[in-house]
Amino acid sequence: MNSFKEKGGNAPSAYFTGTVNVNMLLNPADYNTIMGIVSFEAGARTKWHTHTNGQILVVTDGIGYYQEKGKAIQVIQEGDVVQIPVDVIHWHGASKEKAMRHIAIVPGSKTDRTEWLDPVTEEEYKSKF
Repeated sequence: MNSFKEKGGNAPSAYFTGTVNVNMLLNPADYNTIMGIVSFEAGARTKWHTHTNGQILVVTDGIGYYQEKGKAIQVIQEGDVVQIPVDVIHWHGASKEKAMRHIAIVPGSKTDRTEWLDPVTEEEYKSKF
């Protein structure tokens, strides 16, 4: 049995900026779904990326940011559910001042392809709104 309260191991620096931990909660082979809790320290974030099957974020703690390419940054916080459409370029992470945790869900893990793109620059991250 897994617990979403556990922080998990260090996230791969190839896909994240700053201190990030990932705790995978399901075996994708058993459930055809990727589900993990991701803990971002203040200022930490993903790179720009896409998911061919979309993604769902359930914010469990803290305050963070979510942004789709070409749109303004949105503030996300505990209780928010973010539905990310198929193939939309986006990033997500903690706010500058506070850590943030979310459950990340990617349906159809057997067919999903995540494409990791460029890092979110400091200028992009600090543009906020």
